[in-house]
Amino acid sequence: MASRRIRMFTVRPRIPERLQALQTIAYNLWWSWNHEAIALFRRIDEDLFESLENNPVKLLSTVSPERLQELQHDEGFLAHLDRVAGALDRYMRGHTWYDEVFCGRSPGLETEPPRTPTKRSPEMRIAYFSAEFGLHESIPTYSGGLGVLAGDHLKSASDLGEPLVGVGLMYRLGYFRQYLNHDGWQQERYPENDFFNLPLVPELGPDGKPILVSVPFPGRDVFFRIWRIQVGRVPLYLLDTNVPNNSPEDREITGQLYGGDQDMRIRQEIILGIGGIRALRALGIQPTVCHMNEGHSAFLALERIRIMMEEKGLSFEEARAAVTAGNVFTTHTPVPAGNDLFAPHLVEHWLGAYFLFSKLDKHTILALGRQNPQDPSEPFSMTVLALRLANVSNGVSKLHGVVSRRMWRGLWPQLPEAEVPIISITNGVHTQTWLSPEMAQLFDRYLGTGWRDKPSDHSIWKRVDNIPDAELWRTHERRRERLVVFCRKRVRWQLLRRGAPPAEIHRAEEILDPEALTIGFARRFATYKRGNLIFRNLERLTAIINNKDRPVQIIFSGKAHPRDHGGKELIAEIVHVARRPDLRRRIVFLEDYDMAVARYLVQGVDIWLNNPRRPLEASGTSGMKAAANAGIHMSVLDGWWAEGYARDNGYAIGAGEEYTDLNYQDDVESRAIYDLLEQEIVPAFFTRGSDGVPRQWVRMMKNSMKTLCPVFNTNRMLEEYMRLAYWPTHQHYLQMIADDAKPARNLVRWRRHVEQHWPQITVESVEAKGADGAHVGEQVPVLARIRLGPLAPEDVEVQLVHGLVDSLGEIATPNVTVMQPDGKAADGVYIYRGHLPCKSSGQHGYAVRILPRHEGLANPLTTGLITWG
Repeated sequence: MASRRIRMFTVRPRIPERLQALQTIAYNLWWSWNHEAIALFRRIDEDLFESLENNPVKLLSTVSPERLQELQHDEGFLAHLDRVAGALDRYMRGHTWYDEVFCGRSPGLETEPPRTPTKRSPEMRIAYFSAEFGLHESIPTYSGGLGVLAGDHLKSASDLGEPLVGVGLMYRLGYFRQYLNHDGWQQERYPENDFFNLPLVPELGPDGKPILVSVPFPGRDVFFRIWRIQVGRVPLYLLDTNVPNNSPEDREITGQLYGGDQDMRIRQEIILGIGGIRALRALGIQPTVCHMNEGHSAFLALERIRIMMEEKGLSFEEARAAVTAGNVFTTHTPVPAGNDLFAPHLVEHWLGAYFLFSKLDKHTILALGRQNPQDPSEPFSMTVLALRLANVSNGVSKLHGVVSRRMWRGLWPQLPEAEVPIISITNGVHTQTWLSPEMAQLFDRYLGTGWRDKPSDHSIWKRVDNIPDAELWRTHERRRERLVVFCRKRVRWQLLRRGAPPAEIHRAEEILDPEALTIGFARRFATYKRGNLIFRNLERLTAIINNKDRPVQIIFSGKAHPRDHGGKELIAEIVHVARRPDLRRRIVFLEDYDMAVARYLVQGVDIWLNNPRRPLEASGTSGMKAAANAGIHMSVLDGWWAEGYARDNGYAIGAGEEYTDLNYQDDVESRAIYDLLEQEIVPAFFTRGSDGVPRQWVRMMKNSMKTLCPVFNTNRMLEEYMRLAYWPTHQHYLQMIADDAKPARNLVRWRRHVEQHWPQITVESVEAKGADGAHVGEQVPVLARIRLGPLAPEDVEVQLVHGLVDSLGEIATPNVTVMQPDGKAADGVYIYRGHLPCKSSGQHGYAVRILPRHEGLANPLTTGLITWG
């Protein structure tokens, strides 16, 4: 029987000429963080817009032609449309932070970027790679916090005007949609995404056909097309292997986010990394900085090396030096098991054709992905590959930086843990995306509109004190009421879908109390996040919740990974507890957590609860979103809260302890939650003045916004990335590739010479006269005799590493002073002198170390060459 041939064509909505600006607005995600633009689409048909997951593209293709005809004669609507279209146009053409700081003078900067330019560098282009992007609930290319952070990253890059593009995968099925069966057990469904009703624009070639790019796979090439989503000023390019040129198996590579086995995962990461670089080149984009958001995209470094070898005739090591200078890596994982590991045979199989094509040596590449390059049985780690091929690497909070340096110190065994080259850039949230319209209006009224353009300006947020207590409280109360209405509708829908009896469906109208203290707990359900910790003593919790005069309620939401049995058990336990007759009006679980549910929760809860096992939360961002909406954060001192908590701006569960007995930890920290609720939170919330306003509570709301909003936002985060990572990486990359990559060639030649003779370097002697009798304020002179062998003083830097000594005899927080050469003694020994500053009393220690020095080295600590004495 002959196969059917289906001929396809696209039907587009017919939009009246006067309303054409609606299409322009709908196809730029800028609308998703502009409340007036959102209100514009709601005005077309509010119920329909909500039923379509607030998707304006689908709205315009679904709304009736008669309604569109009405709107083109509605003067009020047309005026609204013109305002929004004008705002988008001004936004796209407006002056930005990047223009101000990196293209001219930068008044008020705390620290200037390294080698601050006097004019914009036209070559600068940042490519931000991520396996997921959470831009909006209607675009299901995300699973959770990593993706939502990536989406907020693009939005702030747009606001700041940073020259950045995003690169990811366009999944046909996205991440799963969650529903629970009658027993509360998570089920998954995978509805297919309708690409033609999403704000996706195909990238076309000169012939008007979709651009196709390929990557070599075993026995064939795998092709993909490129879609673009415009995120304000920033384009996001998404790769899609579902094209006729591929086999059915290869068309499924971009089928599901985090779906399939290790075979599928490595294929996705080959397309993301190698394919992503090829896609950018097909579009004429050659980034100077590639940012790997987690290790999923680390193969991009191999493709950049291949291109450099092919186009500039460099050796592998020369190309590696040049490419590493242009890469940034962010790790989000605080445990080794959370990093992508592939068996060596998988890497050899799926990259075998690529190795042949690229002339990259497979043994060299496999060694780059191992902590011990000499162990052929060690799995290949994408994180290790990224760390080895990045100019700057960072964790996502100060505490996570500490954890990451401890976790990966094996890559640099001769370094003190504090000097392992992984810095910290704490995560943030895109404030305008997560802020309720009512709170935004309140900020405009009392803070001015500067908070929108400069959300990291502390002076603006100090004006929160200007908001009358009663007005802030009434605004928040309205959001809580709206959250309760949303929960009732959502639970009713859940029960209808499950086929619940009419009496149970009717009771959904009675759940929750719009005046009760409302606690929110919503996130990915992983066991370390302990979603059931508050149920540790149900009798005590029930007494707190069911207090007739001071009622408390809890709203849960979140998904477990389809293969995470432990996470699914947590959800089922919560559902069973919520069905108890004495708790069913006070505890609810909202199914199918997404960005829409998250907005309702963070905008309406009074307390945002977070209780992971420290230090397993790399950062977390949901509490930042609640804080922007005047919610109070209550958390273990982990992730971002370890640096955000300031006693009067939220609540801490414990004091930052870490435990080996997990059962004991759960007992202690659950009791701490109950104690806080009974002794501090509930009394502060329900102690009201004559006008019904809880003054003590409102004071904490204001303190929370004043201290957290200017710090934990993605504008501040992107400014830090630009200063600490993007700009220095861009400069270093340009330095390495200048003059046909001559600096990279020279660096490798010099490094071979230094590596050959490094074992001959010795510290002959060190003298510190008067160290034993030193007093605070004095400087102890230090003299070191260094034998350099065939190397010259210009090849090395001699340092004094000093500081207070801990109980193990280690310098926990080392300070570094560079010693200066002072002539040459006999037999090739050089004299170096320095001083130890005695700034505090106590047990101090010092050591002399020698590092390589070369103008092409961004960080000599990453070379592995170090001699101590």
